[in-house]
Amino acid sequence: MSLVVGVDAGGTSTRAIAVDAAGVVHGTGAAAGANPNSHPPAEAAARIAGAIESAVDGRTDVLGVVVGMAGESKLSDPAVAAEFTAAWERIGLGGLVRTTGDAEVAYASATAEPDGTVLVAGTGSIAGRIRGRRMVATAGGHGWLLGDEGSGFWLGREAVRATLAALEGDGPLDGLAEAVLAEAFGPSAVDLSDRFAVMWSLVTHANAEPPVRLARYAPLVSAAAAAGEPVAEEIVERGARHLVRVARATREPGEKTPIVLVGSVLAENSPVGARVRAEFAGLTVLTSSDGVLGAAWLAAVQAWGEDTPRPSRRVNATKT
Repeated sequence: MSLVVGVDAGGTSTRAIAVDAAGVVHGTGAAAGANPNSHPPAEAAARIAGAIESAVDGRTDVLGVVVGMAGESKLSDPAVAAEFTAAWERIGLGGLVRTTGDAEVAYASATAEPDGTVLVAGTGSIAGRIRGRRMVATAGGHGWLLGDEGSGFWLGREAVRATLAALEGDGPLDGLAEAVLAEAFGPSAVDLSDRFAVMWSLVTHANAEPPVRLARYAPLVSAAAAAGEPVAEEIVERGARHLVRVARATREPGEKTPIVLVGSVLAENSPVGARVRAEFAGLTVLTSSDGVLGAAWLAAVQAWGEDTPRPSRRVNATKT
């Protein structure tokens, strides 16, 4: 019995599963993060290769591998691509591995429809037009400095900006502002009698950290919006509008294909996610389930055709 392998390689963790033509999982593998933008390429490639090896457990009847990878565009650098090619060769799968963006495998995890839209909003944000299960066009996704509107980073930055505005005024420092200061400096660690000093301390603190760290304030916006705080609700509304805009930019007029939502900002219990879903009422809006299952199914379709069952989470304990 032959197998295919799906891999979901993110910035913090990597998972692999080996499945058969019936969609049954026969093996799993895991490793640390393998985004070549945030990890040395040779290290990222080795981690993915190790997860694949664990999943196949010495079997040689592997027909193909699909790797959904954050930072996949980095492979446009020939030196980086060479590191990954060498890793596939070392584990005996040279020529059998296809790498693609993590958005494509996330889309495939939610629907078997070949055409549609994937909207991603985690730390960053991007929308993609999917045709034939490949992302053929994008909107947004330009990174924290140039874009990523509506993302966790953007929400966190807006939370800090709103806190700075509150410190510049003379109103009460409660709700979102209070939560941001507690997250930045610790509960009760700030002397609010000198708002001017606190304001510049927050500016210094935010600028001293890597920009992506601003994303940690995003959940505070969601909590404050859920509590009905107007400032947080306004941030959420603007974030949702940005995400709807980039999603629509990838769609044709009157398009009725599915929209797959990916990332914590678009979770079903997220206020941003709720507003985005409301904007697309009347269309099929799905939530990505598990990227590694999407990657495995794409590998299965490549090996056995369109009618291949979608992988289940059940692991077959019998070696074949």
